[in-house]
Amino acid sequence: MTQRDIIVIGAGIGGLTVAALLQWRGLSTITFEQHAVPGGSASLFRKKGYTFDAGASMFYGFGSDEQSGSLNLHSRIFRRLGVQVPTIHDPVQIHYHLPNGFEVATHYEREKFLSELIARFPREANGIRRFYDELEKVFDIIRSFPVGSLEDARYLVSLAAKHPKKVAQLAYYSFKSMGEMARRFIKDEELLRFIDIECESWSLQDANATPFVNAGICLADRHHGGIRYPIGSSGAIGKALVEGIRKFGGEVRFGQCVEEILLRNGRAVGVRLANGEEHYAKAIVSNATIWDTFGSLVKDERYRVDASKFDVSPSWFQLHLGVDASIFPEGFNVHHIIVEDWKTYRELGGTIRLSAPSLLDRSCAPEGKHVLHVFTTSTVDEWRKRYPKDAEYEAAKARAAEALIRRTEKILPGLSSAIDRCYAATPLTHKRYLRRYRGSYGPLLKSGQIVLQKPQNSTPVKNLYAVGDSCFPGQGVIAVTYSGVSCAHLICRKFGLSIEPL
Repeated sequence: MTQRDIIVIGAGIGGLTVAALLQWRGLSTITFEQHAVPGGSASLFRKKGYTFDAGASMFYGFGSDEQSGSLNLHSRIFRRLGVQVPTIHDPVQIHYHLPNGFEVATHYEREKFLSELIARFPREANGIRRFYDELEKVFDIIRSFPVGSLEDARYLVSLAAKHPKKVAQLAYYSFKSMGEMARRFIKDEELLRFIDIECESWSLQDANATPFVNAGICLADRHHGGIRYPIGSSGAIGKALVEGIRKFGGEVRFGQCVEEILLRNGRAVGVRLANGEEHYAKAIVSNATIWDTFGSLVKDERYRVDASKFDVSPSWFQLHLGVDASIFPEGFNVHHIIVEDWKTYRELGGTIRLSAPSLLDRSCAPEGKHVLHVFTTSTVDEWRKRYPKDAEYEAAKARAAEALIRRTEKILPGLSSAIDRCYAATPLTHKRYLRRYRGSYGPLLKSGQIVLQKPQNSTPVKNLYAVGDSCFPGQGVIAVTYSGVSCAHLICRKFGLSIEPL
């Protein structure tokens, strides 16, 4: 039995961020992680000389102060903690391969990207510029604000006092979707499809269901702070946050599974681990999804989340491949998205995503080899595993892998004969290793909902807080980092502590 100021459940990026900032501020924290490595969906694993990203490999938030204002959260957090994460600049966010021979690369250089798009749609030149200028306006507003909690009245009042016009503008944009704004400026249906896949690439929703404010961050910051890859793979981010926590006296325990959040008179008071240990704290922070937090960890059924309130994001079927370096043509970009048919691109498995981060960081693969991550949407309903080493399940994985590799050969001819290592993961793998509801990536807003309807850091249980992709602003590494910063801000207010805004 231990007593801390704060217990954090889960060492995902959101949980580690709030623990690091609170520990830096002087509150005692202990973080329990059931897995053996930090980072959650942005962790790593190593096999036979290869270092694979378990999930994300495209990262915002490492820009300089001059590049991205308050959105370069990773840079600011690591500076505050006094730890370093070296990164490599990626000149292209995503290279899209779309139907009808339509290809476009979203370059770091904004004018280069817009010129490529206008070359494909010359009649929409004015609309393209006006639309992406609107995204730039949202970005300029958000990066002028210090990061704080939307649940802190004093923070909101200070923003309104210092930036009344910008707050009013942001409130206006908060009620708009990407699709609604795009159709104000653009008429060409193929171009509108491209804007759909721009949203799908990171929000897993089409433009009509994607909040314009979120898009203003992701689709504008790529031309400011840009995309960078941490040397040593995605796991370098979680590793650095753990280093920062321990540097200031905090504790992070791996292989420790939390089975229950202990409640007393409607308040969260501690946790019970799978080994029977009980630990107590003044506040609990859950980095689990809202369904895992209130459907598993909190046993009181009165707090269960209405399943119809949000959509559940899909999971992934993933291939982690070690391949011969010769397979990549000169100038091949790191991140790609392949859409074969606009009629099916939003169906499960309809869009292919791939990344080859060792093209940037050679430490991730042996000499003469590269790592290649190929993945597509899937759900647990598509998979059945009756017992370990289930032959039917393994055969289904092999068939799915073969089909996905064959489809990827559209842009990497000869891939199937260049594979040195192949590791496949299904939504059941995600569910097992990440302990996530249905192996998913949190709740998605339904069409018509606005971004402010995302769950916030506070919860219906007193002294229980939430971070991660279930919270505002949503999915993505920089988004869950934001949720951690916001939660740290809110908890400091609870403890009567000031915290200098990032």
